[in-house]
Order: sequence, then C-alpha cells, then structure tokens
Amino acid sequence: MLIQQKTETNPLSVLRQAIRGVTPDIAVKARRVGGSTHQVPIEIGSTQGKALAIRWLLGASRKRPGRNMAFKLSSELVDAAKGSGDAIRKKEETHRMAEANRAFAHFR
Repeated sequence: MLIQQKTETNPLSVLRQAIRGVTPDIAVKARRVGGSTHQVPIEIGSTQGKALAIRWLLGASRKRPGRNMAFKLSSELVDAAKGSGDAIRKKEETHRMAEANRAFAHFR
C-alpha cells in the first residue's frame, strides 16, 4: 500500500525491479593462501544473488531513520527500483571490490 502511494504503480513490479537492481553478479570471498588472506572474486548464482539482494535490502531498511519497518522498507524498495539507496551502493561496492581483486581470480 505504501509503495503504491509513493509510486502509483504496481507494488509487485517495484519489488521485482528493486530485487533485480540489487542482485549482484559477482562477489568476493576470503581465501588464505601462503599465510596471507586474499579477497577472491567469485561468480554468484541467481538464487544466491537474490538471497543476498533481499538481505541487503532488509539491512539497508533497518538502518534508515523512520517511523516503522513498513515505511522504511517501502522507501528502500522504491529507492532501489529507481537505482539509488544503500542496497544499490552495497552492490556497487561489492562489484568494485571484485574488480580491484581481479588478479586473485586464479585462487578460486
């Protein structure tokens, strides 16, 4: 109901668009090699990517200032569907980390 009031579109399409926008393609995983820990980029499957996206959306919603969780979650979903918000920032940060540690991809 809150999403529909904010965007005047179908809330399910906003939810799908938000999850699709936040879903990462690649992530980094810590691997110990020769006594040092490297952040190794790994590809993520669609199921795991969606789970991460939902977790990031909920985490970003909890950090938002606001009245109640419904208001905060709807605001984060609308922002994510528009391509902004903390969850989108988290995805971009993860992709930047993977790109920066591309040299360690052979440690998979």
